[in-house]
Amino acid sequence: MELIAKLSLLADAAKYDASCASSAAPKRNSRNREGLGASTGGGICHSYTPDGRCVALLKILLTNFCLYDCQYCINRRSSDVPRARFSVDEVVRLTLDFYQRNYVSGLFLSSGIIRSPDYTMEQLVAVARSLREQHQFRGYIHLKTIPEADPALVAAAGRYADRVSVNIELPRQEGLQRLAPEKSLSTIHSAMGVIHQAGETHRHATPSFSGRKPARLAPAGQSTQMIVGADDSSDAQVLTTAENLYQRFKLRRVYYSAYSPIPGAPGTVPHQPPPLLREHRLYQADHLIRLYGFGAGELLAGTTTLALDLDPKLAWALNHRDQFPVDLNLAPEQLIARVPGIGLRSAQRLVMLRRRRAVCFDDLVRLRCVVRKAQPFIVTRDYRPSRAEPESARLARQLRDPVPEQLGLWG
Repeated sequence: MELIAKLSLLADAAKYDASCASSAAPKRNSRNREGLGASTGGGICHSYTPDGRCVALLKILLTNFCLYDCQYCINRRSSDVPRARFSVDEVVRLTLDFYQRNYVSGLFLSSGIIRSPDYTMEQLVAVARSLREQHQFRGYIHLKTIPEADPALVAAAGRYADRVSVNIELPRQEGLQRLAPEKSLSTIHSAMGVIHQAGETHRHATPSFSGRKPARLAPAGQSTQMIVGADDSSDAQVLTTAENLYQRFKLRRVYYSAYSPIPGAPGTVPHQPPPLLREHRLYQADHLIRLYGFGAGELLAGTTTLALDLDPKLAWALNHRDQFPVDLNLAPEQLIARVPGIGLRSAQRLVMLRRRRAVCFDDLVRLRCVVRKAQPFIVTRDYRPSRAEPESARLARQLRDPVPEQLGLWG
């Protein structure tokens, strides 16, 4: 098969993997040094094309042949999609050619399982090793690791890649047993543990006489992806799993990918996709867990599903009216950040502002807070919500996000 035909097939097959963002990559370049490439400068774009492809990374599979028969995967063993496979040298050459033409800033490489998990992992590591050691490539590399592979190979992947990821796919073992019987949560957790432990070892390592620590494995950390809607897992189960992964393995990110029905899919998976808004609400809730200190249990108190018509922070505030209104001139920064319509940066600026003078209502407008959402929950020097504020259900109807309308092409 021609190289361009392989590229077309294997780049298309890789678009279903959403966990390719490159944030937190180390600053590295070849200026005044041997080699080529950089992970800084123009930066690595995190934008996605409408079909889910990351536009600034060469995002491909090594092969879409696969021994596994995961029911939700288009590359499963029983699928009749056209198959192709790159050699290690072909991937290396493509990466260098694309980079030198300024098409991409790095490589995101995943693969189906061929021969065995160890063999597949060896091939992925061989690509990264060749780029780093033979071609002195200093650009960004993200490798997908194979959970069932030998831990030494997973560690080797971390030695050459900026970021590694192990896809957990589904939040519950029951779901994996039914839809991906060759996989198990315990092996996935073991692979995550290898990278996490390496990071901890590096953090506590004693510097050498020169003051430098040994190179850190996967310096941009690790991430994972969960497929939403392929099984009957609830939002509560998805978010609780994500929260546990953040706490246990210090993951950089958990990505959520709404299940996309595939042609010829077996009857064990849905034939209709979940609402994309569900994926969006999960990302919002994940953001609140990672950055705002919310717990999954707080966001889902008394229910298993996130509201689709309210963002999770507003829904939480409506369920905890007893904690509001918050006086912006007295409350701690963490509590201000929990007010709907006020983000972390705005909370920080409000606290800085009140050191000079009292915060007024118009300050929220100047800071571009979402005043419509914040108004019922705050007190400022010149504003206090009416004691006759509507009950939460009525307030929810007033504050819910407007239903988006599809605009006509010709007005």
